[in-house]
Order: sequence, then C-alpha cells, then structure tokens
Amino acid sequence: MSTDPAATGPRRTDRPLDEAGVVTAVRRAAERGATVRPTGAGGRAPGPLVRTEDVLLDVSALTGVVEIGEDTVRVRAGETVADLCVALAAAGRALATVPDAPRATIGGATGLGMYGGAPADGSLSDQVRAVRLVDGRGTVRDVTGPDLDAARCGLGALGIATALELRTVPLTRLQVHERAVGIDEVLGEDLLGEHAWTECDIAISPSVHAGSAVLRWAEPEPEATGPVERAGWGQAVSRLASSWWSSGVGLRSGWPPPQRWAPGTAGPPHEVLPDPQPWDPDLSEWAVPRAALGTVLRELGAAVAARGRELRPVRVRTGRAETGLLHPASGRDTAYLRLRTRGPAEEPVRRLAGAVCEDADGRPCWTTRHAWGPDELAVAYPGWEAFRAVRDRFDPDRRFTDPHLAAVLGR
Repeated sequence: MSTDPAATGPRRTDRPLDEAGVVTAVRRAAERGATVRPTGAGGRAPGPLVRTEDVLLDVSALTGVVEIGEDTVRVRAGETVADLCVALAAAGRALATVPDAPRATIGGATGLGMYGGAPADGSLSDQVRAVRLVDGRGTVRDVTGPDLDAARCGLGALGIATALELRTVPLTRLQVHERAVGIDEVLGEDLLGEHAWTECDIAISPSVHAGSAVLRWAEPEPEATGPVERAGWGQAVSRLASSWWSSGVGLRSGWPPPQRWAPGTAGPPHEVLPDPQPWDPDLSEWAVPRAALGTVLRELGAAVAARGRELRPVRVRTGRAETGLLHPASGRDTAYLRLRTRGPAEEPVRRLAGAVCEDADGRPCWTTRHAWGPDELAVAYPGWEAFRAVRDRFDPDRRFTDPHLAAVLGR
C-alpha cells in the first residue's frame, strides 16, 4: 500500500518476483498465523497503513506494462506512477489524472485513493476497470462488477493486488497558467471547476494577505499538432515552487509563492502538472463536499483568527463524485484541502483544521494521519456495510491487517 517499511520494522519481509510468489507468501503467512501488509516502491510511507511488526510483502518486483489497449492499460501493481506515465506517453496515451506521487506504485496509489487535479475525471482509483489480487486464503481473484467498488480504494484490506486495468485517454500537450486572484473570485466564478486541471493555494490566516490566492490551471494546447515528445516526470515544474510549499514558510514571509512554471510552458500532463515534493508526515488532507468549500474556508479563517494562530496556505483541488465505497469522494462532488503544519508545536492547528472539516461532513484522506474508526466510517460512508461484506468474503481470517488498520476498519 505504501512505499517503505515503518521505523519499527517488520518481523519478516518477502519480495516475490511474480504472482505465484505472492500466492506462496500469503499461504505461508496463513500457515504461521501471521498477518501481512503490502508495500511498494521505496519512497516514504504515505501514512501508517504499512506499519506492521509482522510480515511485510514488498511488491516492487511486480513491474511492467502488460498491454496498452485502445483506451485501457493493463499494468502490474508494482509499476510506479511515473514509469507508467512515461510508457503510456511513448504509445500516445496518458492517465486521465496524474497524482503528485511519482514513486507510488499503481497498486498503492489506487488503493489509497490518490487524486490529481482533474475536476471532471476523478482520482486515479476512479480510472480502475479491473483488479487482479491474491485474497486472504491465497486465491487469485479477478475483481470486476460490484466488488470492484470495494477494491478501487481497498486500503490493502482485501488482498495483494498483482495487476490492474486502468482507463487511459489520448496524450495531449497541456498549456499551463497561473495568476493571482481573490478568494471570492475563486469561489464565486467556480474557477476550480472550469478547466481540464486546476488547483489553488489560498491564504486564509489573519494577515495582510488573507483572502489572496494563486490559481493554477491547464488546458489542451490550442494548436498542438504531431506526436508528443516522450518526457520525464515533472521536468517542467520549478523546484523553487515545490520547495516553497514544503519549506514551512509562513504567510508573512512567504507570500506569494514562486511561480510553478516559466511563462508559456506546455507539455504532456506528467511533465507539467505534478508538484514533485516528498510525502510529509505533517501533511493533513481532507475531502469536503464541493458545495461546502466556501463555508469551510471561512470557518477555518475564523477559527485560527479567534485563537491567534496562523495556518499556512491551503491547497485546494476538486474532483467528481466517485463510486469507490471507501474513497473520500464516494457519492459526492468533492473539494480536497491539503493543509501543512510543522511538528508538535502546530498540532493544535492541525486538530482545529480537522474539526472544522469534520463539522462540514469532511472525510480524511487515507494518505494522512487521522483518528477515525468504524463508528465514524459508518456515518460518513454509505457504502461502509457493503465494503465490510466484501472484506468478509475476500479476507475472512483478517490476514491483511495490523493494529492501525484494525483501529480504522475494525476486526
């Protein structure tokens, strides 16, 4: 699910070379009464879902594109997002959405519900058309039909994915833009929903910059002709802009942010859209109803002002309603809020922001820390019982669990 073992370390790490090896590893764990958690591609772990002291199953050898079809791609689960994007580009295809996670595996990125910034196309999980996995009894399943909505954002709780089929779109060159705007313009004119890709950094803390925003968007290049050149991941993105977001600067000394791109930049989606920054344990992400975005931003500003606190700029993206049973955008158009705090001293701000989002029917994203459990999931997700039913069939012995996942999903 994630990309690296936690600091405590597993009792055993298996690295199967193929699907048969995954079957063997799961069955061996079952014989020993051990639990199993999947891991992927060598970056930092996005959240605590990989933290096991039992068996860690490393799928990083399950790589490669199996087949590129007319509008789909079949890929092994250990292939990284970046490598898949480059391979698709060579064939004139692209993913419909590109998350900011180049080293995440396809299995992990879809299993955790990673999103991009394409309001009309949903997250990477929403592009999944089929999943092949090894269940808790060591049986290989081809998951389609109604069960697919459980597997689209399965948190590694249903099995070990070995291959996936995803929707693709024709590769086009995107022209990217950014400009300063006011928060009222962003919300009033729905600027976040009218482009092929959009994100916005919004200053909401009490300062001279409060209410300011930087809007970034992309549209197909008007007169792009001929084949699109094969390009590297995120190579057109300013590293200065990326380092600003992760540096922890405050509003008073760090606004406006550096430009993400040089003027006139255009290129394939995976070259121009990602913000290539490492995963940060202090990152907090919430998915709130799209219609509640304005209210949430105003409440966040009022809450931090009342307590004399400062909240760093909030990054906002939007996405359509999805069918994944435990995807944060399940059943509703969604606004994703990415908030960054720094260390224990800012934990009160983190909790405050989470409370505001939760009061607006927000759901925490699965890549960040949260304190939700089965009771909260039952209220927030209409498909919760359906997910549990699929889990009971796919993993009746709870082979794929650990203390954290047990606290979230229950036994």
